[in-house]
Amino acid sequence: MSDKDLYSVLGVARGASDDEIKKAYRKLARQYHPDVNKSPDAGAKFSQVQEAYDVLSDEKKRRYYDQFGVVPGSAAAEAGTAGAGPRTPWEGGQRVRVDQMDMDPEELGSMFETFFGGRRGQDPFGGGPFGGGSRAGSGRSGRAGSHRAVEPEPLEHELFLTFMGAARGGTEDLKLNFDGRARTIEVNIPAGVRDRQQLRMRKGAGDRDLVLNIRVGGHPVFRREEGNDLSLELALTISEAILGATVSVPTLDGSVELRVPPGTSSGAKLRLRGKGIQPAKGEPGDLYATVRVLVPKADLLSEPEKQVIRDIGAKQGNVRPE
Repeated sequence: MSDKDLYSVLGVARGASDDEIKKAYRKLARQYHPDVNKSPDAGAKFSQVQEAYDVLSDEKKRRYYDQFGVVPGSAAAEAGTAGAGPRTPWEGGQRVRVDQMDMDPEELGSMFETFFGGRRGQDPFGGGPFGGGSRAGSGRSGRAGSHRAVEPEPLEHELFLTFMGAARGGTEDLKLNFDGRARTIEVNIPAGVRDRQQLRMRKGAGDRDLVLNIRVGGHPVFRREEGNDLSLELALTISEAILGATVSVPTLDGSVELRVPPGTSSGAKLRLRGKGIQPAKGEPGDLYATVRVLVPKADLLSEPEKQVIRDIGAKQGNVRPE
């Protein structure tokens, strides 16, 4: 994300409610979606809107952004770059006062786990719960004279992905702090990762494993269902629903033509086989288009047209149970 203010991207005030943020996001997403807007900068603007919504629609990420002025998980948040607002607690190897931060004991404990590699409630040199240990005792088992290699605790990092980034996969450059300094590493994201999934990289952080906690943003058109299936809402006119039609439907790889059978009602699900998420391994999912029939307003119809509709209703008969 650029250094642009996220609230300005969505065009809302800093104190905007969740509903106001959602309404602004939907309006801008429809305006700049590449399937609708063909201008050269539409894709970049759509990506900015999506990333801004991913942060401001999440209570924890929004609180972090409001306090520190940077997007959690971004390069600025990890490295504390200039112009990113208030600094993270370990920027440049210097510790800032924790009592000036909005952090609860659990978060503080997690921070100690990350940087010292020890479990909460233990001395970082391996001496047991708060005291009594020594550096010489680190890595030793409870039996005299026996030695056992101790696997270092993994370094955990929360990685935020856009919906399309998670669906298609790719590479991400991460700026992390380990081995006493900031490092940039490249990680491969397999196609089809899910929200809250964990990815583990063996020795990805020096002599420690790297565990990525994946967070995936939403999408204005697609929703992820079970497995690798996707769904979307397909609006039809009353004539398309009654008489049938061939309509254009968006997919992850561009629009395709879909045949709507005559007599299709609202709520019907039309299946596009293999048009869901294509995972790194395994079969692709399907895309389900859920029909929503839109009826015209009565004042748009002439009296003869209304009479035709009355006649159709009479032929259809009672549709409600007696």
